[in-house]
Amino acid sequence: MKKLEDYIRTIPDFPEPGIMFRDITTVLGDADGFKLAIDEMSKVLEGVDFDVIAGTESRGFIFGTPLAYNFHKPFALVRKKGKLPYKTVSTEYDLEYGKAEIEMHIDSIKPGQKVVLVDDLIATGGTMEAAATLVEKLGGEVVKMVFLLELAGLEGRKRLSKYDVSTIVAYPGK
Repeated sequence: MKKLEDYIRTIPDFPEPGIMFRDITTVLGDADGFKLAIDEMSKVLEGVDFDVIAGTESRGFIFGTPLAYNFHKPFALVRKKGKLPYKTVSTEYDLEYGKAEIEMHIDSIKPGQKVVLVDDLIATGGTMEAAATLVEKLGGEVVKMVFLLELAGLEGRKRLSKYDVSTIVAYPGK
């Protein structure tokens, strides 16, 4: 039986020399690989008390919606600024070379709701830290963060140390 790592393609020196790019399109492009990814992410949510799953644009949508379906929970979108049609709450955060802003609908999380945040990758942790800020602004509580991959060398887990973080596959580098 294949492990999830067997479905992940590694591309050396992309986007620049020295980087080992972990490509998840090969997971998504294989029905068994995608099912295994969702099954493994579901396992880390067993026994977790939560009300809503929220995912960050765009790969958090890919993994978060089947998880929400499996657990019969609503799914909340965390999107780049200007993409949501209704009233929003937003937060700005730092990128390596600049800033970004994400937002959620003001009614996507209700006060007191317990939220699981989902994304494909934890690198520096900046995007997920900003997503957690949005959930908390709306009165929700982040009870778990789930990632398919972790690039441990970028130390995103340290940045998110106040949260319960789970990853399925961790790579030691960047």
